Amino acid sequence: MSSHQAAQEDILSTAARWRDEGKQVALATVIATWGSSPRPVGSQLVADGDGHFEGSVSGGCIEGAVIEEARKVMGSGAPSVLEFGVSNEQAWEVGLACGGTVRVLVERVE
Repeated sequence: MSSHQAAQEDILSTAARWRDEGKQVALATVIATWGSSPRPVGSQLVADGDGHFEGSVSGGCIEGAVIEEARKVMGSGAPSVLEFGVSNEQAWEVGLACGGTVRVLVERVE
């Protein structure tokens, strides 16, 4: 098993544990990248309703925006797709200036 696969299993086990503890939980997954990207497709981040998170979808540069979206998804239950890229004004605001584009699926863990 690669270290990337092991990290993903850790994220999923954390998500299951937090859900079993009665917390609201959302999972963010990199579903597409173009150009330079800090994390590969399949990278994941789990967040709970208290603002705790584990994992990474960007090496830190867009995590704040992803966690904020995770809170919205936990409340609504509706999944969301975020896209960040250097031509996207929001990407500059969150620090994604690496020359690539990242698309992230955020979904509530039931």
